[in-house]
Amino acid sequence: MITVGSRGSPLAKAQVCEVEKLLNISFHPIWIETQGDCDKKTSLRTLDKTNFFTDEIDRRQVAGEFRISIHSAKDLPDPLHPNLEIVALTQGVDPSDSLVVRKFPLTPGSRIGTSSIRREQFLKRWRPDLVCVDIRGTIEERLKLLTDGIVDGVVMAEAALIRLNQTHLPRLHLETETAPLQGQLAVIAVKGDEEMRQVFKSIDTR
Repeated sequence: MITVGSRGSPLAKAQVCEVEKLLNISFHPIWIETQGDCDKKTSLRTLDKTNFFTDEIDRRQVAGEFRISIHSAKDLPDPLHPNLEIVALTQGVDPSDSLVVRKFPLTPGSRIGTSSIRREQFLKRWRPDLVCVDIRGTIEERLKLLTDGIVDGVVMAEAALIRLNQTHLPRLHLETETAPLQGQLAVIAVKGDEEMRQVFKSIDTR
C-alpha cells in the first residue's frame, strides 16, 4: 500500500482514485487542506504558477509523511519544490474548456464566472456582450453559484466535469487554447525515490 498526499476536495479525491485504478494497486490517502482551500478571497488571477495549492502538501511530503502526491498537472507550481520531482504524467481525459450554463441561450449581459484571465480574454473576443465575474471555490461551489442564480454560466475544465460525473449539465465546448497539461494528472515523489519512479513508470506518458 502506498501513502498518498492530496487535497481533500471531491475533485482531488476523484483524481487519486483515477491513478489508483490505472495501476490496480492500493493507496492510503492523506487528505490535506491547503492555503488555497482555506483562502477563498485571494484572486487566482494574480498568482500565476505558485504553490498556493501545494505548499502544505509539499512540506509534508518532504518530511516523509507520504511517498507520493497527486495533483492536476496544469496547477503545479513552477518551479516545483526543489526536493520533489514528477515521476509520472498520466494520459488524462478531455483537455478542453467548457462553459456550463443554467440555460440556453445566453442573453446579452449574462454573467460568466471564471478565475482565469486567459478564459476571460477568450470570452471577451467570443461574446463581448457577456460580463465576466471573478469567482473562487471548488467545482461544487462554483456550480452552486450557477444554480443559485449568482452567475449565468461558469467556465471550467471538461476534465473536472468528467471526473465528477457532471457531464449531464448543459454546456458548450469552447474552441479555445487551454492551459498546458490540462486534463492530465501529475504523480510527484521525493527526488531520488527510484522505487516510486518504477511503480508509476507504466502510466507515465512522457
